Amino acid sequence: MPSARDTPSPIDPESIQVPLSYEPDPADLALSSVPGQEMFDPRKRKFSAEELKPQPMIKKARKVFIPEDMKDERYWARRRKNNVAAKRSRDARRLKENQIAIRASFLEKENALRVEVADIRKELGRCKNILAKYQARHGPL
Repeated sequence: MPSARDTPSPIDPESIQVPLSYEPDPADLALSSVPGQEMFDPRKRKFSAEELKPQPMIKKARKVFIPEDMKDERYWARRRKNNVAAKRSRDARRLKENQIAIRASFLEKENALRVEVADIRKELGRCKNILAKYQARHGPL
């Protein structure tokens, strides 16, 4: 049975820096980038806890029927302005959701790689211990 000193100390996967070649689908990147601006990079962009909180559900006001004879130019100008604002809001929400999904995918891959590196380092530590015992008993290889 191995003693406590034969067992390598555990490695915290979070402390491991791993180079990760992560290339998301170009279509996904296009959907998560603002046109005319720099492409979204899931390696660099970090989201705050506040940004990741779901937005509260707000009850919509009841629709008020407006008779045709009251739909003047001012009404239609307000409708156009509201439609543009609603589209802008939906597009911004969709963009942020896409960015979060790509960042989450990147972090999952990075985390899996870190765990794998930690396991390999632990195994290497065990092998070094076995080799050291062998060399102490039988001399260097």
